[in-house]
Amino acid sequence: MSTQNSYPLADIGRHNPIFSQIRSTVETAFYANNMTHVPNVATAYELAVNGPGTVKTDLPIYRATDLGLPADAKMLVENTGKVVGRTAQARRILGTAGVDEADMAGRLRQAIYKAQNEHFIKTDVFVGLDNDFIVRAHLAIQNNYANNLLSYLLNFQPITKQYQDMFDHSTAYPEGDIYIYADPTYHDPDYPDGLAIFDPEHNVAAILGMPYFGELKKSTLTLAWSIAHRHGYVACHGGLKAFHFADKQDQVFAMFGLSGSGKSTLTHAKHGYKYDITVLHDDAFVINRQNGSSVALEPSYFDKTNDYPMASKEPKYFMTIQNVGVTLDDHGRKVLVTEDLRNGNGRTIKSRYASTNRVDKEEAPINAIFWIMKDDCLPPVIKVDDPTLAATFGATLATKRSSAENLIGNVDRNALVIEPFANPFRVYPLSEDYHDFKALFEERHLDCYLLNTGYFGDKKVPKEITLGALEAIVNGTTEWESFAGLDHLQNLKLADFPVDYDNPDYRDLVATRLEIRSNFIDHYQHTHNDRLPHETSDVLFKLQQQLKRN
Repeated sequence: MSTQNSYPLADIGRHNPIFSQIRSTVETAFYANNMTHVPNVATAYELAVNGPGTVKTDLPIYRATDLGLPADAKMLVENTGKVVGRTAQARRILGTAGVDEADMAGRLRQAIYKAQNEHFIKTDVFVGLDNDFIVRAHLAIQNNYANNLLSYLLNFQPITKQYQDMFDHSTAYPEGDIYIYADPTYHDPDYPDGLAIFDPEHNVAAILGMPYFGELKKSTLTLAWSIAHRHGYVACHGGLKAFHFADKQDQVFAMFGLSGSGKSTLTHAKHGYKYDITVLHDDAFVINRQNGSSVALEPSYFDKTNDYPMASKEPKYFMTIQNVGVTLDDHGRKVLVTEDLRNGNGRTIKSRYASTNRVDKEEAPINAIFWIMKDDCLPPVIKVDDPTLAATFGATLATKRSSAENLIGNVDRNALVIEPFANPFRVYPLSEDYHDFKALFEERHLDCYLLNTGYFGDKKVPKEITLGALEAIVNGTTEWESFAGLDHLQNLKLADFPVDYDNPDYRDLVATRLEIRSNFIDHYQHTHNDRLPHETSDVLFKLQQQLKRN
C-alpha cells in the first residue's frame, strides 16, 4: 500500500515522522461532527446540482455513467467573484524563511474553530494512476462549495474497486495520506487575499479564503509531487506525448511551460494522424529516475475554455465549468458562453475521453525535454547539447504570466519572468530539481530544446511552426545552424524566421536576456539557504562573454 491513514497504537506519537502539529490539526478536523463524507461521484453531483450558485445547463455530460455520474447528468457551471485565478502570494510553506509553524498552526486552529458550526463535506481520491505511483488524498470543504468537491472528484481519480486494488498492490511509501482542508469563507485578518498553509514534509495543506478550484487542484499536486520527489521521481508540471514506431525507437517528448504557454496544444496535437501517438497528460506527471518511464497524476484535464466556442468539438467533453457565461440557444437550452467573454481564465474539468489516445503510464523512456519560453530574443527552436546548460535553461525558464494567476499589487503581466522548470508549486529546494533534471540529461542522454511560442522580435510564432518543428525532430529532417556562434546552442533553420546574428543590437538583446537569467540565479543564491551549483552561473557567464567577443 502506498500511503497510510491508520497506524498501530505503538506508531502514533512524536517519534513517528508522519505526524506534525499542522497535520494533526488538519486531520482532526476531518473527524468532527460537522463533517459529512461524500462517498462517490454520483452523490457529489446531487449535492453540486442543488448548490445555491450552480447553473445546471442543458448540455449532457459525455459517457456520464462511465464517469460514475447519473445517466442524465448535465454540465454544471459555478462562478466565483473578482478573483478567477490562483493567488501565489497566499502560499506559506513550512520550512521556508519567515514562516513560523506555531504561528501558522494558531491561525489554522482559529479558522477551524470558527467553522465548527458550519457544515462541511469531505471525500477521498487517488493521485497517480499506476502501481508504481499512486497516493491517497482527502479533501474537506465548506458545504456551499459542493461544486468544488465534485470537480475535485472528477479531476483526480475517485476511489473505485479497480483503483483500490491498484492502491492495495502498489509500491509502499513511508508517507501519510494527503489531507487538504479548505474553507473559502474564512479570511484571516492578516491575510485578506487568502492564506494557503503547506506542511509539505507531512503531506498536508489548508486553503483559507480562496474559492477558486485551481487552489485545491494545485495544492494536492504540490504535495503529490513532493512525495514523488522524495521517492525516486522527477516532478513535472508539463505535458508528455509519445510517438510510437515499429521500425525505430519511440520518441517520448515532455513539454514544460506555464498555463497559456502552449504546452497543452502541443501535447494533444494529432499531427494530422501521421503518427501513432499516445498522450500521458498535459499538466501533471512524474518521471521514474531509474528507468525513464512516466506516470500521469490525473485522469482528467483542467483546461482553459477560451479557445473553445460552443460550435467547436471540445465542449462535448466538459463536465464542470468555472467562471464562464451562460445563455440560451435557439432551442431554448442553457448553453455556455466561453472565449473568456465574462472574465479571463474560464476553466473546465474535461474528461479523459477528450483524448482518444490517452495512457496513464508511458513505459517507453523519455528521450527529449522541451522548455517552452516566451522570450522575444529566441527564434522558434533552439537545440541545447550540454547537460549543464540544458538544466540551467530549465532552472531559468523565461516566460510571461498568464490569466490563470491572480496577481496582487502593481505587477506587469507582460514582463519577462523566471519560473524554474515552469513549476511555481515546488515545496522543496530548487537545487534538487536542478540535479534531478541534469541527471536525466546526463545519465539518460536526453535531448533538450528551447521552444519560443511567443514572439520572435515583433513576429508571432504560430503554433503551426512549432508543430512542424516537432515533426521534423521526430522524422530526423531538421537542419541546424550555430546560434550566434555560442557553444552548445544550435538554431533550427526556418525560412520565415531568419536570425541576423551579426546585428549588434540583436546580440546585445540576447546578452541582456542571459544576464536576466544570471541575475535570477545570483538573487536566489543570496535569498535562500539552498544554493544552485556555481556551474549554472558559470555557463551563462561564458555565453555572455562569447557574445561580446564574436
